[in-house]
Amino acid sequence: MDISKLLKPKKIAVIGASEKEGFGGDTCRNIIRYMNPEDYYFINPKRDQVQGVRCYPSISDLPEPVELLVIATPMSTVEDFLREGAKKGVRGAVVFASGYGEVGTEEGAQAELRLKALCQELDIALMGPNCAGYANYVDMIYPYAFISNERDRKGAVGVVSQSGQLVLSMMEAPSIRFSYAISSGNGKITTIEDYLDFLVDDEDTQVIALYMEGSKQPAKLAATLKKAALRRKPIVVLKTGRSAKGQALAASHTGSLSGSDKVFDALFDKFGVIRVDDLEELISTAQALAVLKKLPENNGFSSISLSGGETGICADLGQITGLNYPDFSEKTVKALEAILPSYATVNNPLDSTASLSYDIDKFASVCEAVMKDPAVGIVAIGYTLLEEISDNAIYYMSEALERVMKEEWAKPCLMLPFAENTRNRDYVKKLECIGVPVLPTSLYALKIIKNILDFTGYRPEDHNLEVAILGDLVPNQMSSLAEKAELFKEEKAEPQPEEAACRASTALTESESKILIQEYGIDCGIFEVARNREEAGEIFTRLKLVKAVAKVDSPDILHKSDVGCVILNLDSPEKVMEAYDTILKNAKTHFENPDIRGVQICSMAEKGTEVILGVNNDPQFGPCVLVGLGGIFVEIFKDTSMALAPISRKEADNMIRKLKSFRILDGYRGAPKSDLDALSDAIVRISEMAAERAKELRELDINPIFVYEKGICAVDALYIKQ
Repeated sequence: MDISKLLKPKKIAVIGASEKEGFGGDTCRNIIRYMNPEDYYFINPKRDQVQGVRCYPSISDLPEPVELLVIATPMSTVEDFLREGAKKGVRGAVVFASGYGEVGTEEGAQAELRLKALCQELDIALMGPNCAGYANYVDMIYPYAFISNERDRKGAVGVVSQSGQLVLSMMEAPSIRFSYAISSGNGKITTIEDYLDFLVDDEDTQVIALYMEGSKQPAKLAATLKKAALRRKPIVVLKTGRSAKGQALAASHTGSLSGSDKVFDALFDKFGVIRVDDLEELISTAQALAVLKKLPENNGFSSISLSGGETGICADLGQITGLNYPDFSEKTVKALEAILPSYATVNNPLDSTASLSYDIDKFASVCEAVMKDPAVGIVAIGYTLLEEISDNAIYYMSEALERVMKEEWAKPCLMLPFAENTRNRDYVKKLECIGVPVLPTSLYALKIIKNILDFTGYRPEDHNLEVAILGDLVPNQMSSLAEKAELFKEEKAEPQPEEAACRASTALTESESKILIQEYGIDCGIFEVARNREEAGEIFTRLKLVKAVAKVDSPDILHKSDVGCVILNLDSPEKVMEAYDTILKNAKTHFENPDIRGVQICSMAEKGTEVILGVNNDPQFGPCVLVGLGGIFVEIFKDTSMALAPISRKEADNMIRKLKSFRILDGYRGAPKSDLDALSDAIVRISEMAAERAKELRELDINPIFVYEKGICAVDALYIKQ
């Protein structure tokens, strides 16, 4: 299928053209308003004219071939129109009709499968069904079914959304301008991944804004995000599904399966995708990136405001959003002291005082001094731009900024308002023309600046841009990760016999799990499995253990300490043999006919900082590697970070540093510093193991790993096969 026939057709035809309000009539109104008359035709066998435009009775009666059909008729007519159109050279279609897979009925699902098969047979790229269409502002192609106020919307942001209403909301927002605005609908024929791939390749699109509920082509999504990362094209994503309710709503809305939200975070981190929390942040981040003529070269931030109150707000919100206000250099301080009034104090963030806003030369000089500071990468000008201008300051400030932004040394600059007012459109446009976007109010503004800095700080070369994806999502493979507040949480003790039997068919014993991860360079200490009590004592003696731990070795008993199947601090062969007997007794008490392979006798590791290292194989995006504080802390604090396998050493380092508990590992308040290099190496090795074994591995839980001042030791391991 050629998606350009769908999104960049030379000629289009609307079937179901109408005078009435609704999809057929409103699409015609949009087409008449925005498109050249020679580029479209209307079809309605019952009308000679619609809205003053000639109507043809059928596709076959059109005077020339068309590439795109816009079908605004009921579901029952769609397939016949596609067949007729294909005979006349149609290779793209927009289908508004609903009643397909999104309704959740067998009839709807079958209709969608037939539609997909037909489009593949006819080689037609179809948008929808159950969509609102799209607007191509590059070529002014407008098969879009929702009416919005008429304004200049042509710009550089390409929008793709699985919600038609959100596309309309973005089109009605005065602050954003588009290359394309696409409502993908069900997205079962031409998918959201196809549109995203098109926009990554599109030279007229500088930034992509994406609303998504899930992905049905994870391999293509990852490949497209990788391409965007290597080309440094920003993708800003608003994805629902953080909450259990959000995941349920997404599934019912488009039939899309959200997958694990933590996995999407890991996917976006790997490829430098900006994730936002709501529509305003999506709109404003995307538009700001499209307006800026250059991106910051470092993460140093400075704000210049006209009052102490505004400066204080910037200081507080900067800390909340994680922005870095570097101290000005001595040269910058002296330059500013020479410009500012004697009562002003030079700091970053800077209170320039209101008086300078009425002096073009001095305001330009302040901006120059701040921008030339080597520690500053991006600058925000604090000013509330009203719809009705009552303060002349904006006249002088904008002229000063226009002068500054022409200079080669100028750094990225944005305007930051402190109260929500409808912006003066003339001055918004004037500022954007010189590369200065006007942001929403202060909290949003600083989040957006942080988004920009995070994007520019991303380096593709620091990441392993491969993902061990097995294939596209099968609906019955919905990941259970979304329901787990913390990954790898232990099951309750005393499982039902049928649960134990189920796990026994897939889980390795602890000793088997340890042997496997040892092959990838993970130190697990000294251990052997005893088949009888005498052998247990003999192992203690032969391995010259000082203190030992005895554990049941069974694929049925996954969480051994809960049922008395782990005994610590054994310092003699006699105690080891007693422990052997106790463990077997406890195992048979709690489990019916458990598969017991013996009792593992292992060296008792010295205490270190407890860390969990694990893998969960997501059905869409493959193995996900997790690290966090281990032992009971993983359940109490839920402080973990995750990345998609395989990962680079830099990614592993970043995973550790993202932890809130990083300071504990890094030697907080004089405590011994953990061997972070050894931990990073272990994370990388486990990620490589997970990628190599992606078809077999379901879950891996190494909890805890003791991290020492030098080296690590895995104390427990659980490997579960698919």
